[in-house]
Amino acid sequence: MWRSIASNALTLFIVLLVVAAGLLAWGREAFRGPGPLTEAICFRVDRGASLSAVSRALEEQGAVSDARIFRIGADYSDKAQLLKFGSYLIPPGASMVDVLGALTEGGQSTCGREVNFRIGVNSADVVLRELDAATNRYVEVVKFDPAVDALPQAYVDVVEETDLRFRVTLAEGVTSWQVVEALKRADFLTGEIVDLPPEGSLAPDSYEVEKGSDRAALVARMQEAQTRILDALWASRASGLPYDTPQEALIMASIVEKETGVADERPQVASVFVNRLERGMRLQTDPTVIYGITNGQGVLGRGIRQSELRRETPYNTYVIDGLPPTPIANPGRLSIEAALNPDTTDYIFFVADGTGGHAFAVTLEEHNANVARWREIERQRGQEGQTGVQSE
Repeated sequence: MWRSIASNALTLFIVLLVVAAGLLAWGREAFRGPGPLTEAICFRVDRGASLSAVSRALEEQGAVSDARIFRIGADYSDKAQLLKFGSYLIPPGASMVDVLGALTEGGQSTCGREVNFRIGVNSADVVLRELDAATNRYVEVVKFDPAVDALPQAYVDVVEETDLRFRVTLAEGVTSWQVVEALKRADFLTGEIVDLPPEGSLAPDSYEVEKGSDRAALVARMQEAQTRILDALWASRASGLPYDTPQEALIMASIVEKETGVADERPQVASVFVNRLERGMRLQTDPTVIYGITNGQGVLGRGIRQSELRRETPYNTYVIDGLPPTPIANPGRLSIEAALNPDTTDYIFFVADGTGGHAFAVTLEEHNANVARWREIERQRGQEGQTGVQSE
């Protein structure tokens, strides 16, 4: 009898082992295999949320097939305590392993809403946008100018969300005064900027920041970035350039930046000014004159008067020889690179060509023909524009 009981117990034990092994294999396959999602979703982890709450929410939203298996897998992987708050993109078919990795290893939100404070040459605006999980592209929710517009309700409703991301984007060619004045209106930043940063010292780029970040610290980041860019490009500069210091190269880069928005022609524009310096010719470029009028405090908003072209200022390159004393804006990497590695050309003139770019010329005769064509385009458009580098 006892032998029979022992035999039955052993059989039962073996069956239980087989069942347990089967369950373990099934659970492992469910944890590592493709998930049930057919479309991507944004999944939000609240600050301080428990693994149980997160796993239930994942199951309810169809991101995992079984909340219990997800919890067990998280415990077994020693990641149960590593959940990070934020909004995360969960792609179609993501396994529980993938989901757990997204919620514990990313460190920053990869989905949800973002505020981008954009500082441009003519204005600054705030753009609230949200990632469309289905297309993995951001969709604009609302845009406004903090200088003139009241805060839109759509912005007010989300600005206190803990996983809302913030960034500040500088356009190429903005002045340091424009940057500082705009940053004063960024309501998600704190602190004051006591000193105006030197012109040209800020790197145009997009900077991710945390809510409550210090304005002066952000400006310091921009300066450090520009220093790194200039140092690296100065080290690989072409030989024989008509400027001897990185600061002079930065001045040239700022002029190139303001003369053209066409990236591909920046080395050509730089070659014109390099050729002029090498021949002892004046630069005769309108953006420097404008900077001497505005001191970089906003745009001129009108054409340059003949009296202003004749007035002697440190920035009037129709009157002074060589480079102006400082940059006239904050140039981007491409303009710095163009100033330090300009094209090799014989061009000494250029003028707008009506397409957004410029027509270049070697001789005064060619240039005058290009100017005439541009004047005709202006006449047809009923506009008055600048003519680029003029004849002497």
